[in-house]
Amino acid sequence: MKSIDPYQLAERENYKFLTGSIIPRPVAFVTTLSGQGVLNAAPFSYFNVVSSNPPLISVSVGRKNGKMKDTSRNAIEQNEFVVHISDESFIEKINMTAKNLPSDKSEVADAGLTPVDSLKISVPGIKEARIRMECVLEKAISLGGTDDSPSCDLLIGRVVQYHIREELYENGRIDALRLQPVSRLAGNAYSKLGETFELERPQ
Repeated sequence: MKSIDPYQLAERENYKFLTGSIIPRPVAFVTTLSGQGVLNAAPFSYFNVVSSNPPLISVSVGRKNGKMKDTSRNAIEQNEFVVHISDESFIEKINMTAKNLPSDKSEVADAGLTPVDSLKISVPGIKEARIRMECVLEKAISLGGTDDSPSCDLLIGRVVQYHIREELYENGRIDALRLQPVSRLAGNAYSKLGETFELERPQ
């Protein structure tokens, strides 16, 4: 087995090793609202559940040369954001929102997506998503890089409202096959759900 010291690798090489190894990764499609009222949207694959009591989820948003992205800045300033589960039905439009637009331009409008009002927060969600979660910011943590120039912002959101298409939810469970979630691999590669199997946990 090959042994590699991550501190002997360049940042890009570490990125390739991590994103090629930790797969598949769910994709959070996040909307935020700027102080000027611009609806921002972007996908992030450093995304997971933190806790179910209370319901907390995490999204890590990378910085560019130490500068916060719109998603982090808006979420921290407004203390709110919406996380959507990416699925096959609108993944191409989600991909369009990864484009680098000026802060005063909306990726939602650019990608032809449809804003929909939230119930408990001011940030709109996206109508095309089959599952979305309204979140208030529980905590934001700057990590990596240096003290003066962090490499990312870890956003931990407390879910205050779920929205799910009725056909996906039965007896308190989500039908993964109907959801058709999309996950991130390395480079430009994505994956669909594929074959599933079950294992009972030992008692």
